[in-house]
Amino acid sequence: MTDVTDSPASEPSAPEQAEVSGLSYEQARDELVRVVSELEQGGATLERSIALWERGEALARRCEEWLLGAKARLDAARAAASDDGSTA
Repeated sequence: MTDVTDSPASEPSAPEQAEVSGLSYEQARDELVRVVSELEQGGATLERSIALWERGEALARRCEEWLLGAKARLDAARAAASDDGSTA
């Protein structure tokens, strides 16, 4: 008897294997929402669930990178604005 969990259908698809480093914040966030939804629905094999969890972790890190970068830019802009204001 063949074990169906070893079938290619249980493997993550090519888009799921794509690098997250090139994703915009919105793309990463939207895909993360989809991954979480799929995990919450249940019914996935253990292997598929682990792959989804790993992908979700990578997407969450990418979102955090974007947010930290945005915060750094805002902090720099505020610092520049306060420097301009203090010299006037």
